[in-house]
Amino acid sequence: MSGLNQENPVKQGKKVILAAPRGYCAGVDRAVKIVERALDTLGAPVYVRKEIVHNRHVVTELEKRGAVFVESEEEIPEGAVCIFSAHGVSPEVRSNSEKRGLQVIDATCPLVTKVHLEAKRFARNGRKIVLVGHVGHEEIEGTAGEAPENTVVIENVDQIDALGLAVDEPISYLTQTTLSVDDTLDVVEALRGRFDDIKGPRNDDICYATQNRQVAVKAIAPEADVVLVVGAVNSSNSNRLVEVSKVAGTPAYLVPDETHLDPSWLDGANTVGVSSGASAPEVLVDRLLERLAELGFNDVETKEVTTEDVTFSLPPWLREESTVPEPS
Repeated sequence: MSGLNQENPVKQGKKVILAAPRGYCAGVDRAVKIVERALDTLGAPVYVRKEIVHNRHVVTELEKRGAVFVESEEEIPEGAVCIFSAHGVSPEVRSNSEKRGLQVIDATCPLVTKVHLEAKRFARNGRKIVLVGHVGHEEIEGTAGEAPENTVVIENVDQIDALGLAVDEPISYLTQTTLSVDDTLDVVEALRGRFDDIKGPRNDDICYATQNRQVAVKAIAPEADVVLVVGAVNSSNSNRLVEVSKVAGTPAYLVPDETHLDPSWLDGANTVGVSSGASAPEVLVDRLLERLAELGFNDVETKEVTTEDVTFSLPPWLREESTVPEPS
């Protein structure tokens, strides 16, 4: 049984089981590198709309190098460099940026772009789009913005009734890429059971990294007394990893960095599971492991459930071997 084992106070040394895969996904890695290369190539300041990824440590490090993070493209000086975050933006944001003459660099994750294309396809076919995700999340705002008149957003099964849609109305569904696989399946199955004419995306919208990190947490949770997930409070996929562990029966906590670790969480624990969200850099995991070692958890074992080899290319002119294009 997972969770704290009070029956047998184990005498063996305390250890950490490190989940793999964990941390940066290909989309996050690409987005951060885009900002770094833009700073190297174009010089500071470079403006970034919203957090490039949901991690305060990453944002702070990029700010030190000259990146300026803003909430809206309207805050960026006309003609300046504007980078769109990995979460994507709506057509309205793109239009506003063009009107302001901004030099746009798009760091949208290609998997998010895929969802945008599906939204446009469904809207062209006259279908009502049910978008499963968190209201207010940047990714949802961007996707819904592709067809705002055709799109409704829900977060759970209970909200389906409130849609007020006829059972024979042509429906399509899309999902936020960082939602829990299990939660999404519940909503999708409920939608399919409700509507007669319903179509989904060509491929699953839950990104490979979200799935892999959840599978890895499921693998370590039964062997751990408590699971710690390195990730930001506003990171959707990191919060989902905490939920996955709890569903598996093992207490879990979100740890933005090692200073947020409460030693009382480890009372009675002999084995601590550690993972990190897709926007958390490995340096934060390393710092947490150092803190755990100070608390007696010196033995670190990695449990790898799969190997990731996905990469996304940078825009051609931001690659190391490229130079800045001449103005047209």
